[in-house]
Amino acid sequence: MAQKTTNYLFGGTEKWSPNDWTSSDDRVRGGSSHSTLEILPETNHARFQGNLDIDTLGGAGFASQRTTGSRRWDLSAYDGIELDLAESDGKQYALILKDDLLPPRPDGRERSSLSWQADFRVVGSGKVVVRWEDFRPTYRGKEIDEEPLDLKSIKRLGIMMRSHFGSQSGAFNLSIGYIAAWKDEPEEDKNE
Repeated sequence: MAQKTTNYLFGGTEKWSPNDWTSSDDRVRGGSSHSTLEILPETNHARFQGNLDIDTLGGAGFASQRTTGSRRWDLSAYDGIELDLAESDGKQYALILKDDLLPPRPDGRERSSLSWQADFRVVGSGKVVVRWEDFRPTYRGKEIDEEPLDLKSIKRLGIMMRSHFGSQSGAFNLSIGYIAAWKDEPEEDKNE
């Protein structure tokens, strides 16, 4: 059986910090959805929660939390991302990665750019393991053709709740133990 190497990005052996996260909700486009990421220091978990409104934008809507600033993780030595979910409401979420960030507009708002997205759904608790090849390039929620994700330069990570054109809405709640990069290591041959 293969061994697994884990690099905790948030949670696990790394503390969650509210300074590492900020909301990016559909209010930037005139919507009414909102989200928060509440840090639970007694368990070193983070609770992504809020309300997804689909009425204001006519069936569309999103609420998300993303990392702040511009980071640069080299995750090229790993096989993917793992989330440990302590509690989930069973709704569909998306894990978002960005390998390129555009400069802000003159008014300070962020410019839309390419995202790499992997959807997941868990009822109750459990682990979500996403291989790099499972991330799909998207621009404003629509899948596009693009060069491969630059794993040597991951600059942003996010968690999103989307309406999927009206198929889900209302309150949501996802408690995350950790977000980590992972790699399967081959087992050493003990007969050598």
